[in-house]
Parts: sequence; structure tokens; C-alpha cells
Amino acid sequence: MSDNTSRAAVAARAARAGGETAHEQFRESVTVETKSDPIDVVTAADREAQRAVIATIRAAFPDAVLVCEEDSTPGGTDLAVRKRLPESETAWVVDPIDGTGNYVRGIQLWTTSVATLQAGEVVGAATVLPALGDAYTAGPEGVTRNGEPITVSERTDPAEFVVSLTGRPAPPAVAGGVVREAGHALGSLRRLGSMQGALGLVAAGGLDATIAPVAHPPWDTIAGVRLVRQAGGTVTDVDGDRWRPDASGLVASNGAAHDRLVEVVAAARADASAGG
Repeated sequence: MSDNTSRAAVAARAARAGGETAHEQFRESVTVETKSDPIDVVTAADREAQRAVIATIRAAFPDAVLVCEEDSTPGGTDLAVRKRLPESETAWVVDPIDGTGNYVRGIQLWTTSVATLQAGEVVGAATVLPALGDAYTAGPEGVTRNGEPITVSERTDPAEFVVSLTGRPAPPAVAGGVVREAGHALGSLRRLGSMQGALGLVAAGGLDATIAPVAHPPWDTIAGVRLVRQAGGTVTDVDGDRWRPDASGLVASNGAAHDRLVEVVAAARADASAGG
């Protein structure tokens, strides 16, 4: 087994371990804390799931560099984890519960996601949705859902596209502009509450695209971007350039009408700027 294949396998095991830990408390009574705003929330389940992910990774790679969303200890900083990718970008990127807002309301669309980067390249990614029984994995070659190969959708007409507006809230004028422009150009626009879940659905063809008009930290994006690209899709920033972890937004699609999706975001941002 190559090192990259081994890393991908560990990412999958770690995501399952974290997901199982979080699922044990799903729809149980949990204490909810807020972070940056009232809808940016964290629970003990997030921290416990993250610790399960870290333990699984460190069992195989004791010196792993970890880039994680949560502090593993309530109210404190776990020095074992970082908040930014190292310059070499050789690291493990962990989102213990993506969609915590869904999780605390008993909504089943939430994920545990893990990506592993070697010398700046993603070589393995896994996104599990324990409450739905789905697991997306991508190694050096190919991408699967529950062990079966998946690909992006084959739709080509934007008027037939089902698209998710995802990720952290954009300024109201921008978000409203995307909704308005999408209403003219696309078939249906939805908001699912989990960015990694939405990216997995794009990879599997359930969604034709997802749009995040603002920047996101690496744990919200890297695993899902790998899934979409491995499934044959296209991922760019909001200007249409190849997406990178420091991009100021994200557009992921099946690739068939990607330029039209970028135009939707551009028009929304232009209108918002003109109105400001």
C-alpha cells in the first residue's frame, strides 16, 4: 500500500470514528455554546468527535500536523491543533461536525469530514453522514459513496439545475442577490446547512452545484472539494479561477455550465456593491 493510499484509508477511518462519536449524542440533550454569532454554535459533541478523529490519526501518524475547527477543551486552546494550514500544507484537516446548527436541531444533514494533504496536495478525503448512513471517500484515484463509485450529474441546462447556497452567511445584499440572480438563471436554489454535505451531494450528482459567496476556513471545504474534483466536477473561486484554500468563496459544479454559475455570483456581488 502506498503512503498516499494509507493516508486516505486513515482519513476514512478517522471520519467514521468522529462521526460515530457525534452520532451517539445526536438528538440527545446537549449544551449549546455560541462562538462568533448566535447561529455559529458548538457543543461537547463537536469536541468529543474531534478528539476521536485526532486519536485515530495519531495512532497511525503520531507526528501528524492537525488543522481543526474546534478547541478540544471547553473554553481553552488545545496546543495539539492549529487553525491555519502550515506553509508546507502537509497536514490533516478536520471538521468534527459540519452543520452543527442542523445537529442541535435534530436535522440529519451533518457530517464529520477529514482531509489529508501531502506536500500541498490532497491525497485523501472522507465525509461521513452518520445520521443518514452515508460515507463519501476519495483516495489517490476515484471517489465512492458507501463503496460504490460516484460521478457528478450529467445535466447541461442551468434551468434544470438544483443548486445549494451554502456555507457561512454572506452579507445580506450578496446573499439576496444570489437568490435573485439564481431565480432567473437556475432551476432551484436550496440551503442545506452543511457545506461538506452539499459538496458530497454535488460529487454524487444529487445537486448540480453549490455556491458559497464568501471565504471559508479549510475544514469547511478541503475534503468536499476533493470529492467533487475526483468525481469529475469543477471547483473554482467566485471569480472563476481554480479554487485554493485561501479563496474568497467557492463555486462547485458538474462543470457543464460552470461559467453561468460564476456569472450569477458576479452579478449578485456587482449589485450589492452598487447598492452600497
